[in-house]
Amino acid sequence: MCLICDRIKMIKEGKNPYFVKELETGYVVIGDYQHFKGYTLFLAKEHKTELWYLEKDVKIKFLEEMSIVAEAAARAFFAEKMNYELLGNGDTHLHWHLFPRVSGDLGKYGNNGKGPVWWLPMNEMYSGKNRPSEEELADMKQKLLFELNNLLELKMNG
Repeated sequence: MCLICDRIKMIKEGKNPYFVKELETGYVVIGDYQHFKGYTLFLAKEHKTELWYLEKDVKIKFLEEMSIVAEAAARAFFAEKMNYELLGNGDTHLHWHLFPRVSGDLGKYGNNGKGPVWWLPMNEMYSGKNRPSEEELADMKQKLLFELNNLLELKMNG
């Protein structure tokens, strides 16, 4: 079983503290590490390794839902710009990395405050100081859920 499947299993068992909301094609979770405040993931329900392996309707819905999750993260965490990544080199299960970005978030590693998240050294990005406390995590989940629910309601009534 893959790491993403393990995380989804934890969600289904009510044991994933980072879980925010289940959507039609995936699960919304807050990232374990929060150097980029509001870092969110959208985990595909289906274990597929490439977008083209999804049925056409599922693929379109998955992309649409990812966009809604990104917008909700941008609103909840006051992003100036969002970064989107669907890599799969490490964990081959389809999952989006959604990074809310703000000026200067790369510190000394940025080019006038600009550049990809991966310019930040891994030992800094995944430092224990970037793990949210239980209180911070609860607050982040509540903010993201609020924005997600608002956007989903607008979409249903729009």
